[in-house]
Amino acid sequence: MTMTANRVNQRGVTLIELVMVIVVTGIIAAGVAVFIQRPVEGYIDAARRATLTDEADTALRRITRDLRTALPNSVRVDPSGKFIEYIETIGGGRYRAETDSFGGGEILDFTAADTTFDVLGPVPTLSAGNHIVVYNLFSSGTVSNAYQGSNRASFVSVAAPTITIAPVISLPFPEPSPAKRFHVVTGPVTYGCVGSQLLRYSGYAYNAAQVAPPVGGSSAVLAANIDTAACNFSYAEGSLGERTGTVSMILQINSVAAGGATERVRLFQQAQVNNSP
Repeated sequence: MTMTANRVNQRGVTLIELVMVIVVTGIIAAGVAVFIQRPVEGYIDAARRATLTDEADTALRRITRDLRTALPNSVRVDPSGKFIEYIETIGGGRYRAETDSFGGGEILDFTAADTTFDVLGPVPTLSAGNHIVVYNLFSSGTVSNAYQGSNRASFVSVAAPTITIAPVISLPFPEPSPAKRFHVVTGPVTYGCVGSQLLRYSGYAYNAAQVAPPVGGSSAVLAANIDTAACNFSYAEGSLGERTGTVSMILQINSVAAGGATERVRLFQQAQVNNSP
């Protein structure tokens, strides 16, 4: 009798009780999920938008920074508004326009073919492939047009303070600079929206008329998932009296969110460029 009573007292959990515990636990978990689902989804969406915004903002900042190195009056946009081009400068200085009091010094002669001139002040850093540009007025016509090459000469050598250049298309240079300035340029650069990417093109040849996208050289991806239809560049060069131009840029990046919805981030930015040649 004693053994039978002990067995009854040591009875375990029944199947019904176990099922009830599982059901109650499921109800509690479902209730908790309902309350935390929205905050978690909101956090994921906010993180996705922040990533898209950062990608677009970084790309626009890069373009803005590069445009500040543009050769005066070299910015141009193709008719579609998807490509913007400029000529990149890495330095410059002032050329000697008159001899010194003893009749010495190598002037840059604008009345005859001349391939050497002295630099007044620090000599900029020059290397093979660089070009010297004097008084670029691309916006006013083709008389002094660096894209066409009429006011652009290849760098040959430097023995401070004298710089030697190769002949330009039509020596002498077409027009002197009122400020006696020259610019050192590396070549044209293009930013463009192609497919779903924002690309930076460089290392290609100068073209009198803009080619979009440019042929030759190399390209690098700045941003992906670009909405090409919403990508737009525009340029207002301003008057000659203002000597500044304004570039307006619109960039939209898309991303497919959970559930198939499309997340969009569109940024607008303007950059001023110096057009004082």
